[in-house]
Amino acid sequence: MPKHDLEIRPVDSSNVEDFIGLIVSLAEFEKLTPPDEAAKERLRRHALHEKMFHAGVAYAEGKPAAYITYYFTYSTFLAKPTFFLEDIFVLEEYRRRGLGRKLFHYCRAVADKEGCGRMEWAVLDWNQDAIAFYEGLGGMQQPWYFYRIVL
Repeated sequence: MPKHDLEIRPVDSSNVEDFIGLIVSLAEFEKLTPPDEAAKERLRRHALHEKMFHAGVAYAEGKPAAYITYYFTYSTFLAKPTFFLEDIFVLEEYRRRGLGRKLFHYCRAVADKEGCGRMEWAVLDWNQDAIAFYEGLGGMQQPWYFYRIVL
């Protein structure tokens, strides 16, 4: 895919529905329940008004093809912010074209601009394609367990 065919746009009122549609596609890919209407409304509010996270939609050939969401945490050991990549998702028909790599490099540039000491993310243990993708970009699996409590 030529470079000029990719445009990454921050989520705003003009593309928030594209963003939500891509989240639904990710849920389907992961075989999870997609956001219901109340969750979609929260996503709109959190992305557009409350700015609880940052998000971008990547357009390829003028169509929504991928998205990223991220936010910042803090490392007390580094005394610097940490860029946390919550989601990076590319629709199946746009995979293997370098789109994920471009999105990841976009994230690295944001992390660098914000003075982050590191980037972190989580990968599902069954998603071998994602594991290979991240390791190919220099990502290293950490010896930490990821825990969750659903509230």
